[in-house]
Amino acid sequence: MPDPHDDAPTDAERWMDLDVKLAYQERLIHELDTLVREFGARLDKAERELTQLKHAVPAP
Repeated sequence: MPDPHDDAPTDAERWMDLDVKLAYQERLIHELDTLVREFGARLDKAERELTQLKHAVPAP
């Protein structure tokens, strides 16, 4: 009768799997951080431009 534990991953395989997942998450976090910073900079620029436009256009 086959041992049901034969298909179970070894400790080394589990560590490797965790290492791969961690590397993926670190890369994803870095990409998301870059994206958030870029959008923050774009938002800051848009707010400055809006303020300039408000000052440039006379009130009705």
